[in-house]
Amino acid sequence: MTNDTTKRAQPAKAAVADAPYDVIYFAKKHRISNEDAKDIIEKHGANRKEADKAGRRISV
Repeated sequence: MTNDTTKRAQPAKAAVADAPYDVIYFAKKHRISNEDAKDIIEKHGANRKEADKAGRRISV
């Protein structure tokens, strides 16, 4: 059997990057309340970069 790299599925990492954060994980990551985390995730959706920026602003 050959190692044909053209038939591999999309990496799981890329699929996760397109999904919004889990509220509890995000709250723990930025050390903020679950309510604040929920608000940020609702506002920014699957845009993890902007959500992380907002989480860092609140945690300071």
